[in-house]
Amino acid sequence: MPDVPPTGARMLAPSQVAELLDLTVEEVIALVHDGRLRGARVGTPARWRIEEDSVGGYLDDQAEEARRIALWRQSNAASFPELWGRGSVRNPD
Repeated sequence: MPDVPPTGARMLAPSQVAELLDLTVEEVIALVHDGRLRGARVGTPARWRIEEDSVGGYLDDQAEEARRIALWRQSNAASFPELWGRGSVRNPD
């Protein structure tokens, strides 16, 4: 978690990110602490700000995770005798 945001990075308030992701502000801050979103406390008094680019990256990561889970579930539902070339084929193409 950097102390100073990179130059030129667009920063969003946690409430904005929470609205975009349909999460609570506390969940957004937890994502920053977990390193899944890039953010920093800036200003006086210090307030959280999250890099806009990291929100897009987080959404990309979530989409990839959902894709992998879907593939895993699909592979678990496969008929293993069909995959191994033994037994009968239930649904021939």
